[in-house]
Amino acid sequence: MLRFLTAGESHGKGLVGIIEGMPSGVQINEDYINYHLSRRMKGYGRGGRMAIEADTAEILSGVRGGYTLGSPISYIIRNRDNSNWQDIMAAGPEASTEQRVVKRPRPGHADLPGAIKYEHDDMRNILERASARETAARVAAGAFFRKLLDTFDIYIYSQVIALGEISCTPVTVTRENLAQFLDRMEESQVRCADKGAESQMVKLIDSAKEAGESLGGCFEIGVLGVPPGLGSHVSWDRKLDADLAGLLMSIPAIKALEIGDGFKNSQMPGSKVHDEIRYNETNGMFRVTNHAGGTEGGISNGETVWARAYMKPIPTLYKPLVSVNTSTWQEEKADIERSDICAVPAAAVVGEAMMAFGMARAFLNKFSGDSVRQIKQNYSEYINYMEKVWKWGKT
Repeated sequence: MLRFLTAGESHGKGLVGIIEGMPSGVQINEDYINYHLSRRMKGYGRGGRMAIEADTAEILSGVRGGYTLGSPISYIIRNRDNSNWQDIMAAGPEASTEQRVVKRPRPGHADLPGAIKYEHDDMRNILERASARETAARVAAGAFFRKLLDTFDIYIYSQVIALGEISCTPVTVTRENLAQFLDRMEESQVRCADKGAESQMVKLIDSAKEAGESLGGCFEIGVLGVPPGLGSHVSWDRKLDADLAGLLMSIPAIKALEIGDGFKNSQMPGSKVHDEIRYNETNGMFRVTNHAGGTEGGISNGETVWARAYMKPIPTLYKPLVSVNTSTWQEEKADIERSDICAVPAAAVVGEAMMAFGMARAFLNKFSGDSVRQIKQNYSEYINYMEKVWKWGKT
Protein backbone atom coordinates (compact mmCIF):
# COMPACT_ATOMS: atom_id res chain seq x y z
CA MET A 1 0.00 0.00 0.00
CA LEU A 2 1.18 3.52 -0.81
CA ARG A 3 1.79 5.63 2.27
CA PHE A 4 3.95 8.47 3.48
CA LEU A 5 5.11 9.99 6.74
CA THR A 6 6.66 13.33 7.62
CA ALA A 7 8.75 14.40 10.62
CA GLY A 8 10.39 17.57 11.82
CA GLU A 9 9.77 20.80 13.69
CA SER A 10 9.33 24.29 12.29
CA HIS A 11 12.67 25.58 13.63
CA GLY A 12 14.44 22.23 13.89
CA LYS A 13 17.18 21.00 11.57
CA GLY A 14 14.74 20.16 8.82
CA LEU A 15 11.69 18.29 7.59
CA VAL A 16 12.00 14.65 6.65
CA GLY A 17 9.66 12.54 4.53
CA ILE A 18 9.44 8.81 3.86
CA ILE A 19 7.34 7.27 1.08
CA GLU A 20 6.64 3.55 1.00
CA GLY A 21 4.87 1.58 -1.73
CA MET A 22 5.97 3.70 -4.68
CA PRO A 23 6.51 1.37 -7.68
CA SER A 24 9.81 1.28 -9.51
CA GLY A 25 10.28 3.18 -12.73
CA VAL A 26 8.67 6.53 -11.88
CA GLN A 27 10.84 9.28 -13.33
CA ILE A 28 11.66 12.01 -10.80
CA ASN A 29 14.38 14.52 -9.96
CA GLU A 30 15.05 17.14 -7.30
CA ASP A 31 14.41 20.03 -9.71
CA TYR A 32 10.82 18.87 -10.20
CA ILE A 33 10.27 18.54 -6.44
CA ASN A 34 11.80 21.95 -5.81
CA TYR A 35 9.60 23.55 -8.44
CA HIS A 36 6.52 22.51 -6.47
CA LEU A 37 8.14 23.59 -3.19
CA SER A 38 8.67 27.04 -4.72
CA ARG A 39 4.98 27.20 -5.66
CA ARG A 40 4.02 26.61 -2.02
CA MET A 41 6.14 29.56 -0.93
CA LYS A 42 4.34 32.02 -3.21
CA GLY A 43 1.16 33.95 -2.60
CA TYR A 44 0.41 37.50 -1.55
CA GLY A 45 0.15 37.76 2.21
CA ARG A 46 2.87 35.27 3.15
CA GLY A 47 5.00 36.09 6.18
CA GLY A 48 8.67 36.81 6.81
CA ARG A 49 9.60 33.13 6.97
CA MET A 50 9.33 32.96 3.18
CA ALA A 51 12.11 35.56 2.90
CA ILE A 52 14.39 33.29 4.93
CA GLU A 53 13.63 29.86 3.52
CA ALA A 54 14.22 28.79 -0.06
CA ASP A 55 12.95 25.24 0.25
CA THR A 56 14.89 22.56 -1.58
CA ALA A 57 14.61 18.82 -1.14
CA GLU A 58 17.52 16.41 -1.04
CA ILE A 59 16.61 12.84 -1.97
CA LEU A 60 18.35 10.45 0.43
CA SER A 61 17.15 7.04 -0.78
CA GLY A 62 14.83 5.14 -3.08
CA VAL A 63 15.83 6.90 -6.31
CA ARG A 64 18.74 6.14 -8.62
CA GLY A 65 19.53 7.59 -12.01
CA GLY A 66 16.33 9.64 -11.97
CA TYR A 67 13.95 6.70 -11.41
CA THR A 68 12.32 5.26 -8.31
CA LEU A 69 13.64 1.85 -7.24
CA GLY A 70 10.58 0.43 -5.51
CA SER A 71 12.30 0.69 -2.12
CA PRO A 72 11.35 3.28 0.53
CA ILE A 73 12.03 6.85 -0.58
CA SER A 74 13.40 9.37 1.90
CA TYR A 75 14.21 13.05 1.56
CA ILE A 76 15.05 16.07 3.69
CA ILE A 77 14.20 19.76 3.44
CA ARG A 78 16.63 21.65 5.65
CA ASN A 79 15.38 24.64 7.66
CA ARG A 80 17.66 27.57 6.99
CA ASP A 81 16.25 29.42 9.99
CA ASN A 82 17.58 26.66 12.24
CA SER A 83 20.88 28.56 12.45
CA ASN A 84 19.04 31.07 14.66
CA TRP A 85 17.39 28.35 16.73
CA GLN A 86 19.95 25.55 17.00
CA ASP A 87 20.61 26.14 20.72
CA ILE A 88 16.91 26.37 21.53
CA MET A 89 15.86 23.38 19.40
CA ALA A 90 18.83 21.09 20.11
CA ALA A 91 17.92 17.44 20.67
CA GLY A 92 20.41 16.91 23.51
CA PRO A 93 20.50 18.09 27.13
CA GLU A 94 22.37 21.21 26.01
CA ALA A 95 19.16 22.66 24.57
CA SER A 96 18.30 26.12 25.87
CA THR A 97 14.77 25.16 26.90
CA GLU A 98 14.40 28.31 29.01
CA GLN A 99 14.42 30.51 25.90
CA ARG A 100 11.42 31.38 23.72
CA VAL A 101 9.07 29.59 26.09
CA VAL A 102 5.38 29.75 25.13
CA LYS A 103 2.92 30.05 28.02
CA ARG A 104 0.10 32.05 26.42
CA PRO A 105 -1.70 29.75 23.95
CA ARG A 106 -3.15 31.19 20.75
CA PRO A 107 -6.92 30.69 20.38
CA GLY A 108 -7.55 28.51 17.33
CA HIS A 109 -4.13 26.81 17.42
CA ALA A 110 -3.01 23.42 18.76
CA ASP A 111 -1.01 25.14 21.54
CA LEU A 112 -3.36 24.51 24.47
CA PRO A 113 -5.01 21.15 23.66
CA GLY A 114 -1.65 19.77 22.54
CA ALA A 115 0.05 20.85 25.76
CA ILE A 116 -2.72 19.23 27.80
CA LYS A 117 -2.54 16.00 25.79
CA TYR A 118 1.25 15.60 25.86
CA GLU A 119 1.83 17.13 29.33
CA HIS A 120 4.09 19.98 28.21
CA ASP A 121 4.55 23.14 30.26
CA ASP A 122 6.24 24.87 27.32
CA MET A 123 3.82 24.99 24.42
CA ARG A 124 6.68 25.47 21.98
CA ASN A 125 6.91 21.68 22.06
CA ILE A 126 3.47 21.66 20.40
CA LEU A 127 3.54 24.61 18.04
CA GLU A 128 6.86 23.58 16.46
CA ARG A 129 5.25 20.45 15.02
CA ALA A 130 1.73 21.84 14.61
CA SER A 131 3.10 24.65 12.44
CA ALA A 132 2.04 24.65 8.80
CA ARG A 133 5.76 24.56 8.01
CA GLU A 134 5.25 20.76 8.01
CA THR A 135 3.29 21.02 4.79
CA ALA A 136 6.49 21.62 2.83
CA ALA A 137 7.27 17.93 3.39
CA ARG A 138 3.81 17.04 2.08
CA VAL A 139 4.34 19.06 -1.10
CA ALA A 140 7.65 17.28 -1.69
CA ALA A 141 5.91 13.91 -1.31
CA GLY A 142 3.14 15.14 -3.60
CA ALA A 143 5.69 15.67 -6.39
CA PHE A 144 6.34 11.91 -6.43
CA PHE A 145 2.62 11.09 -6.52
CA ARG A 146 2.01 13.61 -9.30
CA LYS A 147 4.77 12.06 -11.40
CA LEU A 148 3.14 8.65 -11.04
CA LEU A 149 -0.25 10.07 -12.10
CA ASP A 150 1.31 12.02 -14.98
CA THR A 151 2.54 8.70 -16.38
CA PHE A 152 -1.11 7.76 -16.92
CA ASP A 153 -2.25 11.19 -18.20
CA ILE A 154 -3.92 12.13 -14.94
CA TYR A 155 -3.37 15.80 -14.03
CA ILE A 156 -4.09 17.98 -11.00
CA TYR A 157 -4.96 21.67 -10.74
CA SER A 158 -6.06 24.15 -8.09
CA GLN A 159 -7.57 27.61 -7.97
CA VAL A 160 -8.53 30.06 -5.22
CA ILE A 161 -12.19 31.03 -5.55
CA ALA A 162 -12.69 33.01 -2.35
CA LEU A 163 -10.53 35.00 0.02
CA GLY A 164 -12.24 36.60 2.98
CA GLU A 165 -15.37 38.34 1.68
CA ILE A 166 -14.16 38.38 -1.95
CA SER A 167 -15.28 35.51 -4.19
CA CYS A 168 -15.37 34.72 -7.89
CA THR A 169 -16.79 32.16 -10.30
CA PRO A 170 -14.34 29.24 -10.70
CA VAL A 171 -13.02 28.30 -14.12
CA THR A 172 -14.16 24.96 -15.52
CA VAL A 173 -10.85 23.27 -16.31
CA THR A 174 -10.59 20.79 -19.21
CA ARG A 175 -7.78 19.09 -21.07
CA GLU A 176 -8.11 21.73 -23.77
CA ASN A 177 -7.57 24.72 -21.50
CA LEU A 178 -5.39 23.09 -18.82
CA ALA A 179 -2.01 24.46 -19.99
CA GLN A 180 -3.31 28.01 -20.34
CA PHE A 181 -5.09 27.76 -16.99
CA LEU A 182 -1.96 26.55 -15.17
CA ASP A 183 0.08 29.41 -16.64
CA ARG A 184 -2.51 31.87 -15.35
CA MET A 185 -2.40 30.34 -11.87
CA GLU A 186 1.36 30.75 -11.62
CA GLU A 187 1.07 34.38 -12.75
CA SER A 188 -1.57 35.26 -10.17
CA GLN A 189 -0.50 36.60 -6.78
CA VAL A 190 -3.32 34.68 -5.13
CA ARG A 191 -3.87 31.72 -7.53
CA CYS A 192 -7.13 33.25 -8.78
CA ALA A 193 -8.20 33.15 -12.42
CA ASP A 194 -10.36 36.28 -12.16
CA LYS A 195 -8.06 39.32 -12.43
CA GLY A 196 -10.70 41.66 -11.04
CA ALA A 197 -11.24 39.48 -7.98
CA GLU A 198 -7.46 39.09 -7.62
CA SER A 199 -7.02 42.85 -7.35
CA GLN A 200 -9.70 43.04 -4.67
CA MET A 201 -8.13 40.14 -2.77
CA VAL A 202 -4.73 41.85 -2.71
CA LYS A 203 -6.30 45.03 -1.32
CA LEU A 204 -8.15 43.01 1.33
CA ILE A 205 -4.89 41.36 2.43
CA ASP A 206 -3.25 44.79 2.72
CA SER A 207 -6.14 45.99 4.89
CA ALA A 208 -5.93 42.89 7.09
CA LYS A 209 -2.19 43.41 7.58
CA GLU A 210 -2.72 47.00 8.70
CA ALA A 211 -5.42 45.86 11.13
CA GLY A 212 -3.31 43.03 12.59
CA GLU A 213 -5.81 40.54 11.22
CA SER A 214 -5.58 37.30 9.23
CA LEU A 215 -7.76 35.94 6.43
CA GLY A 216 -9.13 32.60 5.28
CA GLY A 217 -10.84 31.53 2.09
CA CYS A 218 -11.71 28.70 -0.25
CA PHE A 219 -9.80 26.83 -2.94
CA GLU A 220 -10.76 24.19 -5.47
CA ILE A 221 -8.67 21.14 -6.40
CA GLY A 222 -9.44 19.00 -9.43
CA VAL A 223 -8.09 15.90 -11.13
CA LEU A 224 -8.46 15.40 -14.88
CA GLY A 225 -8.34 12.03 -16.62
CA VAL A 226 -9.49 9.86 -13.73
CA PRO A 227 -10.81 6.49 -14.96
CA PRO A 228 -14.07 5.08 -13.59
CA GLY A 229 -13.71 2.48 -10.85
CA LEU A 230 -11.36 3.98 -8.25
CA GLY A 231 -12.61 3.48 -4.71
CA SER A 232 -15.52 1.23 -3.84
CA HIS A 233 -19.06 1.17 -2.50
CA VAL A 234 -18.65 -2.11 -0.61
CA SER A 235 -17.22 -0.78 2.68
CA TRP A 236 -17.23 2.59 4.38
CA ASP A 237 -13.43 2.82 4.51
CA ARG A 238 -12.99 2.20 0.77
CA LYS A 239 -15.05 5.13 -0.50
CA LEU A 240 -12.93 7.45 -2.64
CA ASP A 241 -14.73 10.67 -1.75
CA ALA A 242 -14.51 9.92 1.98
CA ASP A 243 -10.79 9.25 1.67
CA LEU A 244 -10.13 12.47 -0.25
CA ALA A 245 -12.20 14.48 2.22
CA GLY A 246 -10.12 13.21 5.13
CA LEU A 247 -6.85 13.95 3.37
CA LEU A 248 -7.85 17.51 2.51
CA MET A 249 -9.24 18.12 6.00
CA SER A 250 -5.84 17.16 7.42
CA ILE A 251 -4.32 20.35 6.00
CA PRO A 252 -3.81 22.93 8.78
CA ALA A 253 -6.72 25.40 9.16
CA ILE A 254 -9.10 23.55 6.80
CA LYS A 255 -12.46 23.45 8.58
CA ALA A 256 -14.92 22.45 5.85
CA LEU A 257 -14.82 20.39 2.68
CA GLU A 258 -17.21 19.62 -0.16
CA ILE A 259 -16.93 17.10 -2.97
CA GLY A 260 -18.42 18.63 -6.10
CA ASP A 261 -21.30 21.03 -5.45
CA GLY A 262 -21.86 19.51 -2.03
CA PHE A 263 -23.22 22.57 -0.22
CA LYS A 264 -25.26 23.82 -3.17
CA ASN A 265 -26.63 20.35 -3.93
CA SER A 266 -28.13 20.12 -0.44
CA GLN A 267 -30.45 23.03 -1.33
CA MET A 268 -31.57 21.85 -4.77
CA PRO A 269 -34.16 19.30 -5.98
CA GLY A 270 -32.76 16.02 -7.23
CA SER A 271 -33.63 16.72 -10.85
CA LYS A 272 -31.17 19.63 -10.83
CA VAL A 273 -28.44 17.87 -8.87
CA HIS A 274 -27.80 14.46 -10.43
CA ASP A 275 -25.65 14.35 -13.56
CA GLU A 276 -27.58 12.75 -16.43
CA ILE A 277 -25.84 10.02 -18.40
CA ARG A 278 -25.62 10.61 -22.15
CA TYR A 279 -24.23 8.69 -25.13
CA ASN A 280 -23.07 9.35 -28.68
CA GLU A 281 -20.80 7.52 -31.11
CA THR A 282 -18.03 10.10 -30.80
CA ASN A 283 -17.74 10.34 -27.01
CA GLY A 284 -19.35 7.11 -25.85
CA MET A 285 -20.96 7.51 -22.40
CA PHE A 286 -20.51 10.96 -20.87
CA ARG A 287 -22.04 13.60 -18.62
CA VAL A 288 -22.97 17.16 -19.52
CA THR A 289 -22.67 18.29 -15.89
CA ASN A 290 -20.49 17.21 -12.97
CA HIS A 291 -22.24 18.36 -9.82
CA ALA A 292 -21.18 15.13 -8.10
CA GLY A 293 -17.49 15.98 -8.34
CA GLY A 294 -16.56 12.86 -10.27
CA THR A 295 -17.71 10.29 -7.70
CA GLU A 296 -20.89 8.29 -7.21
CA GLY A 297 -21.35 5.79 -4.39
CA GLY A 298 -17.74 6.32 -3.33
CA ILE A 299 -16.44 5.34 -6.78
CA SER A 300 -14.93 7.54 -9.49
CA ASN A 301 -17.32 7.76 -12.47
CA GLY A 302 -14.94 8.92 -15.20
CA GLU A 303 -15.57 12.65 -14.83
CA THR A 304 -13.15 15.18 -13.32
CA VAL A 305 -12.79 14.57 -9.59
CA TRP A 306 -13.00 17.90 -7.79
CA ALA A 307 -13.43 19.27 -4.30
CA ARG A 308 -13.41 22.58 -2.45
CA ALA A 309 -11.67 23.21 0.85
CA TYR A 310 -12.55 26.05 3.21
CA MET A 311 -9.74 27.52 5.29
CA LYS A 312 -10.21 29.50 8.49
CA PRO A 313 -8.07 32.59 9.17
CA ILE A 314 -4.61 31.80 10.57
CA PRO A 315 -4.74 31.80 14.41
CA THR A 316 -1.60 33.93 14.90
CA LEU A 317 -2.72 37.56 15.01
CA TYR A 318 -0.37 40.52 15.25
CA LYS A 319 -3.03 42.12 17.42
CA PRO A 320 -3.49 38.98 19.52
CA LEU A 321 -6.66 37.76 21.19
CA VAL A 322 -7.14 37.27 24.91
CA SER A 323 -5.65 34.10 26.35
CA VAL A 324 -4.39 32.85 29.72
CA ASN A 325 -0.79 32.83 30.92
CA THR A 326 -0.41 29.31 32.32
CA SER A 327 2.45 30.43 34.61
CA THR A 328 0.33 32.99 36.46
CA TRP A 329 -3.22 31.89 35.49
CA GLN A 330 -3.98 35.47 34.56
CA GLU A 331 -5.71 36.62 31.39
CA GLU A 332 -3.21 38.13 28.96
CA LYS A 333 -2.81 38.59 25.23
CA ALA A 334 -1.80 35.42 23.34
CA ASP A 335 1.79 34.85 22.23
CA ILE A 336 2.83 35.99 18.75
CA GLU A 337 4.83 33.80 16.40
CA ARG A 338 6.02 34.90 12.97
CA SER A 339 3.16 34.07 10.63
CA ASP A 340 1.32 34.79 7.40
CA ILE A 341 -1.57 37.19 6.96
CA CYS A 342 -3.13 34.87 4.37
CA ALA A 343 -1.98 31.43 3.26
CA VAL A 344 -4.93 30.31 1.13
CA PRO A 345 -2.90 30.23 -2.16
CA ALA A 346 -0.18 28.17 -0.46
CA ALA A 347 -2.79 25.86 1.07
CA ALA A 348 -4.13 25.22 -2.44
CA VAL A 349 -0.71 23.86 -3.45
CA VAL A 350 -0.73 21.65 -0.34
CA GLY A 351 -4.22 20.56 -1.36
CA GLU A 352 -2.84 19.45 -4.72
CA ALA A 353 -0.28 17.29 -2.91
CA MET A 354 -2.84 15.63 -0.67
CA MET A 355 -5.20 15.08 -3.61
CA ALA A 356 -2.30 13.57 -5.56
CA PHE A 357 -1.61 11.15 -2.71
CA GLY A 358 -5.25 10.09 -2.43
CA MET A 359 -5.63 9.57 -6.17
CA ALA A 360 -2.28 7.79 -6.53
CA ARG A 361 -3.15 5.44 -3.66
CA ALA A 362 -6.57 4.67 -5.12
CA PHE A 363 -5.01 4.16 -8.56
CA LEU A 364 -2.43 1.70 -7.23
CA ASN A 365 -5.08 -0.15 -5.25
CA LYS A 366 -6.96 -0.70 -8.51
CA PHE A 367 -4.05 -1.31 -10.90
CA SER A 368 -1.46 -2.74 -8.53
CA GLY A 369 2.04 -3.64 -9.60
CA ASP A 370 5.60 -3.36 -8.32
CA SER A 371 6.81 -1.50 -11.40
CA VAL A 372 5.40 1.11 -13.75
CA ARG A 373 5.55 -1.45 -16.57
CA GLN A 374 3.29 -3.87 -14.67
CA ILE A 375 0.84 -1.11 -13.78
CA LYS A 376 0.70 0.08 -17.40
CA GLN A 377 -0.14 -3.44 -18.51
CA ASN A 378 -2.96 -3.75 -15.96
CA TYR A 379 -4.27 -0.28 -16.79
CA SER A 380 -4.20 -0.94 -20.55
CA GLU A 381 -6.30 -4.08 -20.13
CA TYR A 382 -8.84 -2.15 -18.05
CA ILE A 383 -9.07 0.69 -20.58
CA ASN A 384 -9.67 -1.82 -23.37
CA TYR A 385 -12.45 -3.38 -21.30
CA MET A 386 -13.97 0.05 -20.63
CA GLU A 387 -13.93 1.03 -24.29
CA LYS A 388 -15.45 -2.23 -25.52
CA VAL A 389 -17.98 -3.01 -22.80
CA TRP A 390 -18.95 0.38 -21.40
CA LYS A 391 -18.21 2.65 -24.39
CA TRP A 392 -16.13 4.94 -22.18
CA GLY A 393 -14.11 7.71 -23.77
CA LYS A 394 -11.45 9.22 -21.50
CA THR A 395 -12.29 12.88 -20.75
